[in-house]
Amino acid sequence: MSVEGRVAIITGAGGGLGRQHALFLARRGARVVVNDLSQEVADRVVAEITAAGGEAIACVGSVTDEAAIAAMVGRTIAAWSRVDILVNNAGILRDKSFAKMTLDDFRLVVDVHLMGAVICTKAVWDVMREQRYGRILMTTSSSGLYGNFGQANYGAAKMALVGLMNVLAIEGEKYGIRVNALAPTAATQMTHGVLAEAALDLLDPALVSPALLALVGDDAPTKSIVTAGAGHFARANVTLTEGRYVGGGDEAAEGVVALWNDISDRTGESVPNAGWGQVERELASAGATAAVVAPR
Repeated sequence: MSVEGRVAIITGAGGGLGRQHALFLARRGARVVVNDLSQEVADRVVAEITAAGGEAIACVGSVTDEAAIAAMVGRTIAAWSRVDILVNNAGILRDKSFAKMTLDDFRLVVDVHLMGAVICTKAVWDVMREQRYGRILMTTSSSGLYGNFGQANYGAAKMALVGLMNVLAIEGEKYGIRVNALAPTAATQMTHGVLAEAALDLLDPALVSPALLALVGDDAPTKSIVTAGAGHFARANVTLTEGRYVGGGDEAAEGVVALWNDISDRTGESVPNAGWGQVERELASAGATAAVVAPR
């Protein structure tokens, strides 16, 4: 695994987890683009990297600003002729119970986390396709994977990024583009007030960033979700149980209820390579033998 000489863009890299990602990749020999809303804090991270002998440039702009992101990618190409790695890290919180949450706060969080990642990924996608190499990292969350109280907006956006990862991993495969996701737990400005102080002391963001080598390095997998926090690393998967054939007719609904435990049994569950895996299993269970052809 190596990122030596690779060009990496990290969004939201002026502080917290993004800063640690930038410092980590720079120490490993990557040339780093530090994106943030603040010129001052972005410059500060660049100064840290260059003082340690690395190469970095600061690019200011919101991930929701298409023109600013296009300019950032253009500047990166002008400086280093390519973009190898994109770490979609920028994000915000607007936590409230769903009953008290405004639709504006819901839209804002989805816009920054989901659409921000879409805008940044779209800006580098053609570059990576043409150079037939790319490593893209989405930042998901346990709030999306499993749910957390008061984070309906955040959880929805974070789970949407898993769906984006799954599709782009398939579409990017023949171009050498690999897409993965990281679900971090770290003490940052976003998590103060959410986690207890005793827990925050153990959740140094620097303990998350080592996962990047596996997820954006030359030999990275694709379509993998890694959880990381307090020095602990694990894999998360969206799985499919073997299920049971119930059929149709007037009694099908009662059949699902009656067989609920069998349908839910996780023995032999699998992780399909694509969504069509579910369709193929369903047709096979119904006795069909025709191959499923995915649309292009």
